[in-house]
Amino acid sequence: MAIAQGLESIGDLIAANITKIASAIATIIIGVIAAYVVRSSMRRTIGTRIPPYIYRPVENLVFYSILILAGILSLYPFGLSLSSLLVAGGFAGIIVGLAAQSSLGNIISGVFLVVEQPLRVGDPVMIGDIAGEVVDVRVLSTLIRTWDGYLVRIPNQTVFNSIITNYSRTKARRIDFIVGVHYKTDVEKAIKIIIEYLDSNPYCLVNPSPEVFVDSYGDSSVNIRIRCWTPTKLWYPAKIKLQTELKRILEENGISIPYPQLDLHVKSIEPVIRIELKNQEEKNLKR
Repeated sequence: MAIAQGLESIGDLIAANITKIASAIATIIIGVIAAYVVRSSMRRTIGTRIPPYIYRPVENLVFYSILILAGILSLYPFGLSLSSLLVAGGFAGIIVGLAAQSSLGNIISGVFLVVEQPLRVGDPVMIGDIAGEVVDVRVLSTLIRTWDGYLVRIPNQTVFNSIITNYSRTKARRIDFIVGVHYKTDVEKAIKIIIEYLDSNPYCLVNPSPEVFVDSYGDSSVNIRIRCWTPTKLWYPAKIKLQTELKRILEENGISIPYPQLDLHVKSIEPVIRIELKNQEEKNLKR
């Protein structure tokens, strides 16, 4: 009986405010449609003219602002004014802020990331121990596609407080690796061959000039360090090409790259043989 009366009272309340409810629903629908229309229009007009790292935060700000405005306007038919919403929102904000400090920290950090721009969409970066390409900088998190194809979501607060290494902000990057040659190799000849190759390679910049020098002496090789600068966008293919072609060029000029090996020098085993023969003779005599 009580349930029936409750349902009846709810039905009477809806019937009495059917116009207000319809108006609120219509306002929300119009707001959602307007948000999507504005976002679509922005993508066609300014979306192709400005960089993605600037456009995406602006698009999200405009889209969600329209939705929030539509939600506020939908409450006007019920007699809720903006001032009362602000007062209620103030108290609610304190409660929600205490309960969601982490989320607020991520939002604020996201704003700082957009303003400071230590990374942008498409940049190859390393954040802490995670390396990859920036896919998106969102309200709460940053999305990274690692070099092996995984998508990693990092909270913006973690990104902002981490050491960020951006590999694309400079015009050139240095390639640095070591090639080992045999100890019997003419080191000066090897260095000359490597320098001539680097000077003729289109990937290597003239300024700063390449550097080739003896870095250290290993167990099986003389280690020659090779350094050259290349345009940032060509760094990875340039490094692969240099390391592949240098081996071939050195071998063509009679310079071998040794593999780790251990030489064992035996001075004499004659005393050991004599002792073993003597022991064997003694055993035979005892028999």
